[in-house]
Amino acid sequence: MKEIVFVTDFVCPYCIVAKAALKEALKETGIAARIITQPYELTEEPNERVDTYHDEERKIRYRILEEPARQLGLDAKFPPAVCPRPYTRLAFEGLHFARERGCEDEYSDLMYRAYFIDEKDIGDPDILTELAGSLGLDQAEFKEALTSGVYTEKEKEAVSYSKKELKITCVPTLYIDGKQTILQEYTKDELIRLLMQ
Repeated sequence: MKEIVFVTDFVCPYCIVAKAALKEALKETGIAARIITQPYELTEEPNERVDTYHDEERKIRYRILEEPARQLGLDAKFPPAVCPRPYTRLAFEGLHFARERGCEDEYSDLMYRAYFIDEKDIGDPDILTELAGSLGLDQAEFKEALTSGVYTEKEKEAVSYSKKELKITCVPTLYIDGKQTILQEYTKDELIRLLMQ
């Protein structure tokens, strides 16, 4: 079984497309893999949050994603109308909660969809709790974990590891069986090529 470390932020548009392409590539090739979500917060608190929705330059850069997204059947907004772009620390603290309960991958996919397709503010603890409940996670336990900061230190360590140890400069960055890969096309075909190497 392949191990794929997927370094990501839930508010990165390249990441939602790459993750969907990866899932399709695995399905098509029949390759068994464990996908590990490795947090990388694009905007760490207390840095000022970014308004991506009104950023025309970003919209031009994001056009590279339109065709791959269409091929994957993703009705995503690049960027979504959530202003400013949310911090993702709490969403990732929720990931640690979901990981301990065996639904890390489903939780990650739900975060991308909630933000890019449903245009939800995934920095809002109430929205995160509702989303967690839709996966069958205990909402009261989940909310308590976010409120009490059970996973805050773990999340800070994860982001620090991405930035200082892995020296990540862009997301998504994938490690397929330990080999670092940076995508160019964000398509299923590109992922198939990388998986087959």
